[in-house]
Amino acid sequence: MADLPTKADILRWISDNPTLTAKRDIARAFGIKGQARVDLKRMLKELEEEGHLEKRKKTYRDPDTLPPVSVCEVMRPDADGDLHAKPLEWTGDGPEPRILIVERQSDAALGAGDRVLLRLTQVKAGDHAYEGRLIRKLNRTAMRMLGIFRQGAEGGRIVPIEKGSDKEWLVRPGDTHGAHEGELVEAERVGSKDRMGLPRARILDRLGDPSEPKSVSLIAIAQHGIPDHFPDEVIAEAEAAEPVPLGDRTDLRDLPLITIDPSDARDHDDAVYAHADDDPRNQGGHVLWVAIADVAHYVRPGSELDREARKRGNSTYFPDRVVPMLPEALSGDLCSLHEGAERACLAVRMVLDREGTKIGHQFHRGLMCSPAALSYEEAQAAYDGEPTDKTESLRDPVIVPLFNAYHALRTARHKRQPLELDLPERRIELSPDGRVTSVAFRDRLDAHRLIEEFMVLANVAAAEELGKRRTALLYRVHEEPSPDKLEALREVAGASGFTMAKGQVLQTRHLNQLLAQAQGTEFDELINMSTLRSMTQAYYSPENFGHFGLALKQYAHFTSPIRRYADLVVHRALIAAHGWGKDGLTPHDIEDLPQTGEHISGTERRSMLAERDTTDRYLAAFLSERVGSEMTGRISGVQKFGLFVKLDETGADGLVPVRALGGEYFHFDADAQTLMGDRTGLTLGLGQRVTVRIADAVPATGGLVLDLLEAEGAALSAPSSRGRTRRGGPPPKRAKGKAKAKKTARDRKVKRTRRG
Repeated sequence: MADLPTKADILRWISDNPTLTAKRDIARAFGIKGQARVDLKRMLKELEEEGHLEKRKKTYRDPDTLPPVSVCEVMRPDADGDLHAKPLEWTGDGPEPRILIVERQSDAALGAGDRVLLRLTQVKAGDHAYEGRLIRKLNRTAMRMLGIFRQGAEGGRIVPIEKGSDKEWLVRPGDTHGAHEGELVEAERVGSKDRMGLPRARILDRLGDPSEPKSVSLIAIAQHGIPDHFPDEVIAEAEAAEPVPLGDRTDLRDLPLITIDPSDARDHDDAVYAHADDDPRNQGGHVLWVAIADVAHYVRPGSELDREARKRGNSTYFPDRVVPMLPEALSGDLCSLHEGAERACLAVRMVLDREGTKIGHQFHRGLMCSPAALSYEEAQAAYDGEPTDKTESLRDPVIVPLFNAYHALRTARHKRQPLELDLPERRIELSPDGRVTSVAFRDRLDAHRLIEEFMVLANVAAAEELGKRRTALLYRVHEEPSPDKLEALREVAGASGFTMAKGQVLQTRHLNQLLAQAQGTEFDELINMSTLRSMTQAYYSPENFGHFGLALKQYAHFTSPIRRYADLVVHRALIAAHGWGKDGLTPHDIEDLPQTGEHISGTERRSMLAERDTTDRYLAAFLSERVGSEMTGRISGVQKFGLFVKLDETGADGLVPVRALGGEYFHFDADAQTLMGDRTGLTLGLGQRVTVRIADAVPATGGLVLDLLEAEGAALSAPSSRGRTRRGGPPPKRAKGKAKAKKTARDRKVKRTRRG
């Protein structure tokens, strides 16, 4: 029998042979058999207790090193574009080692947050201790959350920031990732789901001080998983792009195509021009040009730019920043129709009759040069007779014909009867350091409506053109409301004193009739909001089911390829249909259209939720300084747990918990959408005017809690200390017990009678 190795020999063997660390491997290496295996087991146990080794299942390893095959998480690319990873399990005394991922062409694409199984090799390098080669990509199964870290005696807890969530997570000392008290952190669940007590979590990333104004949008970006960092190869492709020469394109540089956008817009993806039609057969008609930035020329199918744009799906807009779909070199420069710059475009020339009906259109791939970039306010003022030095020369030849074409389109719109919702849009004003200074409602000018109508018409033309040419594309689909949602809307209308047509095929004009009844009344906003809530979510699909809200048989998004991937797909379809180049829709793109439509519909919903959450947090931050103030509003929602109230001043939505509704018990009627007090008979329902007091505002979650003071001018009684009065509450437990005993006795009597 061979002599037993020393402890140093065993440690040296494990270090030199990281894949052969099971007890039987060590025994075989040193020729240990029989009874000597007991002595080897004892030595390994001593090395474990001394901290030199760590037992993992049936293998032993140095706790300050990683096993040769490890589960890791991919980190964001660094400034050089290199991908690194961090181990999911690290028990060493020092900081967790950094792993450089050595990618091969055959490897699956990896992104931040992906879990991977890596084969590791220890190296001596400045910024990483290991190199890892991908074995396989693992599913992301761990539940993740964002929250505020609270330090404890042993580890700490994570308080969630999601509105309505009150579940805290326990963090063990070794899983804090160095987080400090009050920091915003990202964590994932660890341990068994069915264990008793608080669920456990491991902190993955520290996101800084949640009270900082810049954290508001960062929370939404992290919470909803919105990619906000472009890989270096994507940046490199964008920065290598060059301006497009005229070549075979249609020369549109002499057309005064102007852009009309918000005053703070950084990118301009559409330009417009109109003039009276000189065709004698169309007296009083108009010719309308809409030119859109030719993004497809720069973002080619299968390129790094294309993969990243598809992954993002769309740009996401926050009050303090934009997370763009394309890098700045394109979105803010070559694909932006800047004043005085020659830019590639796809343009459509549309002919309208005197009543605004489109009687023809023609698409071009061209080169344009915009003479002016105007704001909505500048264009409106010029048309209203108050031009500036900039707009004076443009007013008669350019701006007035645009408004003339718009007025004709309004006539056609009135005949078509799209859904005429009137919902004010909030504008959050921020100071230079990112704090909310005011919340106002955006003015709606005819200049805004002009651009909207022109874009709708261009989108219709694109859908019709591709449909006529039998070319695959992604339609913008909006199906009609479900019967259940319509019935709920009908009940709200009835409760507000209005009527809504029933027993016929629903058309948008029926909903417009309801909206017209409510216009100018105290229920105006309520009916508009309830109508909006009854609508289905629009989506992208290669199959055409029409657009209910716009009352159009076919519709596609064509006008914003800088910020929506769907529009880029439509541009490629037009390029392929007209044979304008090799950068059109490919067979692979066509085959993948159902998945693309589903994916970008999801990214659109993701952005909408992120934008809404950010607005809620900014409003909560703004109102947190006014806790205790009284405000007026209107009940916008009724649930068993309380009322939702929309405040008049800011449009913020707050919750009045049912416990704060006065000193009586309130019954919830789901059909009537009301809460009724069983002592006073007070009924609280949708649309009622109320006065509330701000009880709490939590910027981190966006939560707003209100106390109800008055409803329709009537003051509420104060809540009792127990939350319910004896008279108004449900029967006490003792009475409930007697009733149960009485029922049991009655059941026994029935059984005895049946047996007899």
